[in-house]
Amino acid sequence: MKNWKKNINRIFMLIIFLAIHHSSFADNYPKNPHIDVVHYIFDITLSDDTDIIKSTATLLVKFKTHGIQTLRLDLTNKSEKLNNKGMKVNQVSSQGKALVYSHDSDVLLINMPPSIKDEERSITIEYEGIPNAGLKIGPNKYGDRTFFSGNWPNKARNWLPTVDHPYDKASCEFIVTAPLKYQVVSNGLKLEESITSNGQRLTHWKQSVPIACWLYALGVAEFAVQYVDTFKGKSIQTWVYKQDRANGFYDFAIPTKQALEYFSSYVGPFAYEKLANIQSNSVGGGMEAASAIFYGDKSVDGTRSIRWRNVVIHEIAHQWFGNAVTEYDWDDVWLSEGLTTYFTMRFIKHAYGEDAFREELKKARNTVFKLSTNNEDYRIVHDNLTDMKEVTSGLTYQKGAWITHMICNHIGEEAFQKGIRDYYQRNFNGNASTQDLRMALERASGKELTHFFNQWLYQGGNIKLKGTWSYNSKNKMIQIELTQMQPAKYSFTMPLEVDILTNGNSPMHREIIQLNKRKLKVSIPCESEPENIYLDPETKLLAQWDFTRKN
Repeated sequence: MKNWKKNINRIFMLIIFLAIHHSSFADNYPKNPHIDVVHYIFDITLSDDTDIIKSTATLLVKFKTHGIQTLRLDLTNKSEKLNNKGMKVNQVSSQGKALVYSHDSDVLLINMPPSIKDEERSITIEYEGIPNAGLKIGPNKYGDRTFFSGNWPNKARNWLPTVDHPYDKASCEFIVTAPLKYQVVSNGLKLEESITSNGQRLTHWKQSVPIACWLYALGVAEFAVQYVDTFKGKSIQTWVYKQDRANGFYDFAIPTKQALEYFSSYVGPFAYEKLANIQSNSVGGGMEAASAIFYGDKSVDGTRSIRWRNVVIHEIAHQWFGNAVTEYDWDDVWLSEGLTTYFTMRFIKHAYGEDAFREELKKARNTVFKLSTNNEDYRIVHDNLTDMKEVTSGLTYQKGAWITHMICNHIGEEAFQKGIRDYYQRNFNGNASTQDLRMALERASGKELTHFFNQWLYQGGNIKLKGTWSYNSKNKMIQIELTQMQPAKYSFTMPLEVDILTNGNSPMHREIIQLNKRKLKVSIPCESEPENIYLDPETKLLAQWDFTRKN
């Protein structure tokens, strides 16, 4: 009996270990939930004579348990395989005392005296090197030298010693010394701009709200800067290349404030101290760095094009989804990109009307089926993601948006907004999972959503219908036959709205068919012969169909 109890205890402890191990490595990143970086200060010197950056990083680290003796940080090390790019650590210290460290395979391991639970320590790292990625140093479209960050999704480690993963959020400061001709922009508020004794410009920005380090922004260029407006006392700014002053000030003047007003009203408060729209050569489209959004070189042309207007809306929506509420790991990246894409559509509906909203939904639906042609098995919530090149695809954005749209239709507009506001409030300036979103929507609606989430987020496939309709004038009945044609392993249970047009003088009659079998036959009473029958008239279902009248 004694040995039996011992074995049971061992098995129990093994189960607990495996559960903890699995939760700590959900997307194969070595998380350490017992260590929390609270704040970073990056003191960086830039030069026109070399691409080498010289930096001192000071980290305030909280230790949540006793006895921790090693701090693990991500930092790409200088190596021949990178053509001698990467960072070389010169010294690590704490409270004036040098610490022993190792720096191999892009991991910086710092040894230290055992921690005391809940204590905070300041760690200083002096390093230098040419960034292999993460900070782009080179000419913009006008041939002028610039320095722009591009940390998505895990490139901050190429120039900043960080926990380079979304689960660890921290506030940050950038203190940048650069040649006098440059202006410097970053996250948060500018605390200082001074001319040093040797004729350099020192600029100090501080972001007081915790964010994931891929959202850290640094832009150094010869900028034209406009303070456009304010939103609830917070500055709205435009930073563009000096040559693009007139066009850039025109292009970015709208719809930033309108979008801030809408998302604040619908979702919850704007988290950050300012909102700057910044022209950059480190991104192609947009990058939603918190409070300091980057847009590609070509974003400025003086036309206020619809394409770039929608990019602006999208990146501002990210300040809520992805920035203020950040996915705990990359498996749930759709919480950032899918929700943001949908709320971009929501703002388009709010500002430009129902027809524009439905047009965006139809374009997104076409994109989903086009991208799914050779990738039928793609699932929106990743399963222990290992390759960061696959962190997103067009389906993450467009199918993620469509799933959010269908959730809204499934539980109703009032419950959807209530659930989204609850999700945002509970996870504000923190991290969330897909389960957190589901539970918030369930609390708001009173509906159980596990099956809905499982069929759309945790498996691949899409609804593909083939069907016919006919009319029996004797029985005055419409007969509709529908078959789900997607692979058998992907079955869906969803409502399908159907509009029946009888004649030009009669109003459209709507029926709802429950798609709950692979093959369906539905009879609908109808006094007169229909002129036509339309599937999904209000664009509520992510589906593709071939639906004709049966001869």
